[in-house]
Amino acid sequence: QLQLVESGGGLVQPGGSLRLSCAASTFTLDSYAMGWFRQAPGKERELVVCISSSNVGPYYADSVKGRFTISRDNGKNTMYLQMTSLKPEDTGRYYCAAVGSWGDSYYTDPDDYDYWGQGTQVTVSS
Repeated sequence: QLQLVESGGGLVQPGGSLRLSCAASTFTLDSYAMGWFRQAPGKERELVVCISSSNVGPYYADSVKGRFTISRDNGKNTMYLQMTSLKPEDTGRYYCAAVGSWGDSYYTDPDDYDYWGQGTQVTVSS
């Protein structure tokens, strides 16, 4: 059973930066397609970015293009989300997700994912 644990959230001023981490309890992270999602109060969970197990993509939501960067270190079984130029509308709980998948496929629908972390809160406010 794959377990995911997010960290790195917090309170940041508009224009600031944060780096989220997602640590996975597996030695074969490279066999999983992964993604970052977020959910604001009263809203549905939405895709932030996703990437295939072979690092094809990544696919970014239009709202974060040019500001957020996904990366993964398979040796450390960890995925990262570097967030810059943060805006108040980026506020929400951020989740990492994974689905077993070899090859170039990446998944934009949260229903495609089998494993989820507990989330980490990001609040952008002055």
